[in-house]
Amino acid sequence: MLRSEIARGTDLGRQTKAVIAAGGLVSDEIINRMLARRISEPDCRHGFLLDGYPRTPQQAEYFDTLLTARGMAQPLVIHLDVPAEVLISRMVCRRQCSGCGQMFNVLSKRPKSPGRCDDCGAPLTVRKDDHEEVIRERLRTYDAQTQPVLSHYYNGNYFHIPGDRSPTYIFEAITQALEPVLNCAPTT
Repeated sequence: MLRSEIARGTDLGRQTKAVIAAGGLVSDEIINRMLARRISEPDCRHGFLLDGYPRTPQQAEYFDTLLTARGMAQPLVIHLDVPAEVLISRMVCRRQCSGCGQMFNVLSKRPKSPGRCDDCGAPLTVRKDDHEEVIRERLRTYDAQTQPVLSHYYNGNYFHIPGDRSPTYIFEAITQALEPVLNCAPTT
């Protein structure tokens, strides 16, 4: 949502761009306004997927109130729980193409030529937010601000999935959580 608002040059996008450029965190007020606008779009009429929202208990309360006001069901929450050390090891290995933005990982999705993008050949770089110190600070922030959101939703449609398992395991666990809500039969 943030990138879309920035790319479209909306008022909220300009505010967001200024906050991010200054190294700040986008306020709950701006995020909540973006969310309210986005889920009112026709493609969200029958449901939508959010990644990284809500991040704070205040956002969770706003979200619950918004859903109720719009006559929508309360959310199904899938918590992909990855141990901190696993997250850190994954993230410090990420590389991004300086040309086209393609992402690589030196452990799991290596470029064909070391240090070069497979698509455009530009050099690969380490993003500022993929340094261990930055990741650890983000994890501390997560523990302080976002972890309480899980408690907020724990007694609802909450599914805990170990995120350090195989992609197949994770896919199947998410599918199991979604099937009853989507009223669909598993494919064989």
